[in-house]
Parts: sequence; C-alpha cells; structure tokens
Amino acid sequence: MQPKRGLKPYARTLAVALSLAFVAGCSSSGGTQDGSMDGTRGGGAGGGVAGSGVSGSQVGGTGIGTGGAGQQADGRIPQQRTIYFEFDSDRIRSEFESVLASHARYLRENGGARVVLQGHTDERGTREYNMALGERRARSVERFLSVQGVSPSQMEVVSYGEERPAARGQNEEAHAQNRRVVFAY
Repeated sequence: MQPKRGLKPYARTLAVALSLAFVAGCSSSGGTQDGSMDGTRGGGAGGGVAGSGVSGSQVGGTGIGTGGAGQQADGRIPQQRTIYFEFDSDRIRSEFESVLASHARYLRENGGARVVLQGHTDERGTREYNMALGERRARSVERFLSVQGVSPSQMEVVSYGEERPAARGQNEEAHAQNRRVVFAY
C-alpha cells in the first residue's frame, strides 16, 4: 500500500528533526558528564558508574576534555557512557537525549567503531522479566541511534538484567543507579 511506504521516511525524518531540535534547545542546559542524575559525582556503593561491572577504562577514561553533556569535539568516545531509566520503563528520558546524540555522532564519524549496549535493571521483578526489560532498554537506545544514522552493524545489544548492579542496596537511590544502559566500546 502506497501510503504506508511514504509514511515511514516521513516518520524517520520527523524523528530526526525532533531529536536535533531537542538537542539544539538543550545543549546549554548543563548536566553532569559522569552520568550522575542528581548533579553529584559517584554516589552509591562502588563509586557510581565505575561500579557498574564495566571496566574503568570504559567509564572515566583518561581525563578527557570538557564538552556539554559528554560531547567530545576531538573525535574521542563521549565521556558519559551511562544513561538511566525510570522504574519499569524503557523510555529514554529527555535529559539523556543529548548524550545519545553525541554517541550517535561519534559512531557515524567513526564507521569502524562498535558499541555494545548493555541493558540493566534493579533487583525488583523476576530474573526473566528483568532480562527482558534490560533488553528493551538497550533496544530503545539502539533504535534512537539508528534514527540518528548509526549503522546497525556498529551496535550490539546485551541484557544483564539485575545481574550486574552498579549499586548494592534495596533503596530508591540504589535502584535508580541500576536502571541503566551502558555504552561499552
């Protein structure tokens, strides 16, 4: 059917335009480069993101220069490599769209680069449910990057569910740090 065929490119163009408009509007809104949600670095057991089960070389890096929302002007991998999700949700939060846009830009400009999108959840729910939720979160990020022009061959999705917590504990602060997708280059 002809209308469906014409709608898909329109929807993709609209999604890209909205994403770019959002990034442009929010590029000076600040935020933290280490992925913390509350403006404080670290937090929780294990020092925050570095305790996420991802090696230290994948997180903090080597004193990478500054740039808004984890953006790198010199072609290096964006510094912020973790985004967070609401409870029981795979919807990308608006404050992390600029982070995703910087990763998309890096991947587009470096066609040989590959990233593993690691989906994580907090401990609530069954193991099976959390594995599926972690995958949905990582797929949500994959879709966002695809709309931004990143090649599917550059991305791999893995779900760890609740198996690799960034923070130990049964409180909301620990749960919030565990609901995440980590970019592993």
